[in-house]
Amino acid sequence: MSACKFQIHPEPLDLFDLIPDSILLLILNNIADVKTLGRCSLLSKRFHSLVPQVQNVLVRVDCVISDDDSTSSSSASDKSRGGGPFSSLLRLLVGGIVKPIQAIGQLLGPKRSTILAPSPSSALSVNNNNTSGDDEQHSGGVTHHSPTQVLKNFDEIKFLKIELPSGELGIEDNVLLKWRADFGSTLDKCVILGASSVIHPQSVASGNVMNDGGDDNGSIPESFYTNGGLKLRVVWTISSLIAASARHYLLQPIISEHKTLDSLVLTDVERQGVLCMNKEQLEELRVKPLSASSASKRTLVPALNMKLWYAPYLELPNGSVLKGATLVAIRPSEQAGQKDVSDGSWVSSAFEEPYGTAARMLVKRRTYCLEMNSF
Repeated sequence: MSACKFQIHPEPLDLFDLIPDSILLLILNNIADVKTLGRCSLLSKRFHSLVPQVQNVLVRVDCVISDDDSTSSSSASDKSRGGGPFSSLLRLLVGGIVKPIQAIGQLLGPKRSTILAPSPSSALSVNNNNTSGDDEQHSGGVTHHSPTQVLKNFDEIKFLKIELPSGELGIEDNVLLKWRADFGSTLDKCVILGASSVIHPQSVASGNVMNDGGDDNGSIPESFYTNGGLKLRVVWTISSLIAASARHYLLQPIISEHKTLDSLVLTDVERQGVLCMNKEQLEELRVKPLSASSASKRTLVPALNMKLWYAPYLELPNGSVLKGATLVAIRPSEQAGQKDVSDGSWVSSAFEEPYGTAARMLVKRRTYCLEMNSF
């Protein structure tokens, strides 16, 4: 009778276990997307322990969950009916700005009832199944969470980008309006680029574009003041500043909870507006509380000095044409005379191409100086 033979096979080696944590963290930081990272954390205990260490995080807001907000919107409209030269202008702004600001409040607030009135209009939400907590909303069987709630699981965020599904300012097709604002505890600087119409290279090549700007001598034509051009630019400026200050105000809980942050960017898919804060500005907000506007949930905009450049017809190197091109550079009045304020590099570098080129072309034209009171 032959003896039984037993052979012991070693347990198969998982080559994935040989990858050091530093390499995995490098991969996870390049992924960045918070929902994808949430799914990764469910793969294994190792991933579950590594994901909270990710330093580069992107939060894409998925949707707007709308409710009836007739009460809040009508109340805002009533407040805008007061006297004064800007009463009609403010009524124009209410419909396009109040609801988006309320929506951003729903997006970023840790507790929605503490950010807005009891009857909010909408909630911008991130669908993330790997998060639990009180700050959630159910819609169609899907649980939605605010970025504040989603980010609480990350311990070492240094670079945070939040992307809204759209810009706050409703504009017509072929109208250009972009802004970039930098904040500390208050507005540090803001650049606004607008054009009454954008003609793309195909239309320019077909000869369907006429230069109706008249004799362009570098100065603003008289018609600019009489045909509503100036009023439109005032609307662009005020609405962009309101949108920027509302975004800034509602970032407070995130900045407070994540003290490792070196950079924070709040933008939108359309790249209409970009709010940026660097490490020094983030720290400034932590040690020096912001001043809130008494009229709405946003940061108080300080008294401002503004420089405006205008071109009735601006042809860009890529073949596009901007009609009624306007560039506005804004700094707080208290910064007047500082060396870096007179340096125009922060204006020309505020936008991606081809709009960066447009800004550089506009700053070579005649400069108009304006002032605006705090609001």
